[in-house]
Amino acid sequence: MEQTRYQVRFEWATAGAHAIGTDADVIVWVDALPEPGSELDLSVLPPGPAVVLTDLSSAHAVAQWVIDLQVKLAKRILIAVVAAGSSRNGQLRVTTEDLLAAGAVIDQLAALGLDATSPEAAAAEAAYRGLSRATSHLLTAVTTTATTEPQPEQLKVNVALTAADVRVIRV
Repeated sequence: MEQTRYQVRFEWATAGAHAIGTDADVIVWVDALPEPGSELDLSVLPPGPAVVLTDLSSAHAVAQWVIDLQVKLAKRILIAVVAAGSSRNGQLRVTTEDLLAAGAVIDQLAALGLDATSPEAAAAEAAYRGLSRATSHLLTAVTTTATTEPQPEQLKVNVALTAADVRVIRV
């Protein structure tokens, strides 16, 4: 297992989910600008951990959901934050929008007290913090928006969303 010493971990795509999520309590699947009709196939993820979906807007709600899960389980839980990325010619394409959205989730977890982050997670968080004032512009300007036009509600963290708004696809 990679990043096993850390409570909050970060990686890319399904291979990354297997690298950091097999012993996790929850996988946070980050897809900032999901393509219409695309659904996450749970069979490509490690069996076992709870799985929640997020984008930039629900980063705060997901972090609160994770805290609530930790309280419910009454133990220190392990969180695998996995950026979906995209595919180009069959190869993983690391996307700016997923990096920023994952960094926002990690930032929100840290704000709620979960800051035992791996270096990879810390780097994603730093990318978000450094660019947080520009996320709306960046998410509308990235090359992947040529196929998926972001909606205004996808362009910033929405602190009005709560843990009840989180898209849980496996408990």
